[in-house]
Amino acid sequence: MFDPKRYGPWAVIAGGSEGVGAAFADQLADAGLNLVLIARKPGPLEQTAAAARARGAEVRTVAVDLTDPAAVAEIVAATEDVEVGLLIYNAGANSYGSEFVLGELDRFRAVVDLNITAQLALVHHFGARMRAAGRGGLLLVGSMSGFLGGYHQTVYAGVKAFGRLFAESLWLELREHGVDVLELVLGVTRTPAMERAGLNFDVPGMRVSEPADVAREGLDHLADGPLWIAGGNAEAVARRNGLDRAPLLLKSHERMRALFAARDLPAGQKG
Repeated sequence: MFDPKRYGPWAVIAGGSEGVGAAFADQLADAGLNLVLIARKPGPLEQTAAAARARGAEVRTVAVDLTDPAAVAEIVAATEDVEVGLLIYNAGANSYGSEFVLGELDRFRAVVDLNITAQLALVHHFGARMRAAGRGGLLLVGSMSGFLGGYHQTVYAGVKAFGRLFAESLWLELREHGVDVLELVLGVTRTPAMERAGLNFDVPGMRVSEPADVAREGLDHLADGPLWIAGGNAEAVARRNGLDRAPLLLKSHERMRALFAARDLPAGQKG
């Protein structure tokens, strides 16, 4: 179970304005932690902050675009005078999906910057402070996409695979210094971002998780790193690790076409 004394008194949530990030904010506020919430849109950010304040938390907000090189310096400045015992990096969205060779390279770079570059900088900064203090937690939100490639996910799947191995390596480096590291791997989750992306949550047999449930799993298993598969998806993730990759990719591709029924995803080609 989550021990607020081990991870307080302040938590930083990157991607803390809605969905899973807002669920983390609510639960951490209920646990007695103060919060620094980071997101791009000021409106939803302030709504989540107000809800956490109503639960008794002190809350600071930093409205920045994490793909902006200046964002990390602003976050560091906003937290310099507080003791941060928990960093949750929940900002790794697939902000641009396209066939790679036909897409815009700068927009693919933005996916890398959001999922890797900014995450590295924040983990480096707060992780070093936690290591020096001898306690703390790093919770990095990952995706099942990091276990298997996908159409229009050439870059996103790659950065999520990076995130998983990054978390595992961090866990090895920091476990003897009192700092817990966990990658929380999400499957299909009913978030505003997924709704905006056109995800069809009503596909028969689809396992859909709720934000509050996966956030609770992440906090409860933070000390059980380096990896936790949320939402009962462990068997599905295990199936993605098979060595005969072509059938796995084609089957997953057909499933994704059903999930994103409104999108024009061509059928898999056998060969």
